[in-house]
Amino acid sequence: MCGSIDSTASARVAFKSAPGKWAQQVYSNCETYPRQPRPLAFHALGLFCLGEHLALIDLPLGLLFSTDGPYGRVAHTLLNGAMLACAQINADPGSAVRLRPVQVNPKGVLQEYAAGAKSLIDQGIRHICGCYTSSSRKEVLPLIEKHDAQLWYPSHYEGFETTSNVIYTGAAPNQHLTPLIDYLFNSFGRRAYGIGSNYIWAWESIRVLREGVNRLGGEVIAERYVPVGETDLAAHIDEVLELRPDYVFNALIGSSAYAFFRGLRRACAERGIDQPRILPVASCNLSEPELHEIGSDAADGQISSSVYFASLQGARNAEFTAAYRAAFPDGPAVSAEAEASFIAVHLLARAVARAGSADVVAVRATVPHCAIDAPQGRVWIDGSTMHAYLTPRIGLSRKDFGFDILREAAEPVRPDPYLVGWARETEPALNSPVLRIVR
Repeated sequence: MCGSIDSTASARVAFKSAPGKWAQQVYSNCETYPRQPRPLAFHALGLFCLGEHLALIDLPLGLLFSTDGPYGRVAHTLLNGAMLACAQINADPGSAVRLRPVQVNPKGVLQEYAAGAKSLIDQGIRHICGCYTSSSRKEVLPLIEKHDAQLWYPSHYEGFETTSNVIYTGAAPNQHLTPLIDYLFNSFGRRAYGIGSNYIWAWESIRVLREGVNRLGGEVIAERYVPVGETDLAAHIDEVLELRPDYVFNALIGSSAYAFFRGLRRACAERGIDQPRILPVASCNLSEPELHEIGSDAADGQISSSVYFASLQGARNAEFTAAYRAAFPDGPAVSAEAEASFIAVHLLARAVARAGSADVVAVRATVPHCAIDAPQGRVWIDGSTMHAYLTPRIGLSRKDFGFDILREAAEPVRPDPYLVGWARETEPALNSPVLRIVR
């Protein structure tokens, strides 16, 4: 057991400074909790089912990730993390569960997510680990709820969703978004420029940014949205250079984000501007494989708020990164998304073993009583929200496609997906109507 955690903590976070052979093996089978639960420990590539000796449970697991399309690189790491966890669990002779992963690739086409989820459900699969974007999650949720299946959602997201049919292992907004807002305001200034892909995650993220900045006495001087996959961002880059905000909040995804980072760095260089110092860009979705996509000319000096970076110190992360790199030597690089899907599958297996059944209702009731010593640290599910306790961190990217960790929370933070605690602090801003023109 680690030290006690304040389960009533508000949304504010206290920081302290701070495919080869294996891949063939990994993919060979692919077709309000008041206290910390007992942790699950990893052993070699397996896990202990502590105190449990159950008959082997066969568990088909749907994997719904778009490894092609505008955000395919990141989604590939989600798939890799889930498959690595499946391989570890199946290789452990002490495991009570045998996973049978079944993969569906919607190829980044929104309408294909519902079709993919239906194909998995029609096969009798009731546990699905999948989706990267919030729009894809929203697309499959009606089917998941209709058939009382369980979606294990391993991506950071905007919050403000409640359903018993989703277990969230990615960061809630108080674990990545609100800490970043405070950091940016205190480190760089009061004038923010927001740009994002035109869908719900970016809309909600920039809305929270605006309310947080207003509370602190600042302003979002511009708010822009572009279609997912749009790479012609010259006009927006020119606007950033003209307006000179204190920082840019980036909520673009995939190829749009890569084009923006490269274009802004290039435009600044042409004008003799030190972009990271004069026009810093901060994101809640920037991870190591995306730095590779951006390229070495613009990969350094970018700010990222996340619960996991591959550069974390500690034995658990060393084991995880070594196993991941051995399994997937050709990449994509390990990421927060890979860790979140890895956590989701291990928590699922732990809950099934403890429940003695893969029944969705039984697993749902059991999972808040499970915990794992994950690569990022202790992780468990809050039974009142079905979101995970996670440890917020802020990193600064390097030219070698890694991150230096600038700040991190002292302990895992209770998820506040509805920003209830934060709303109390921002009440004047939330209750003051603000009319704006969004172009």
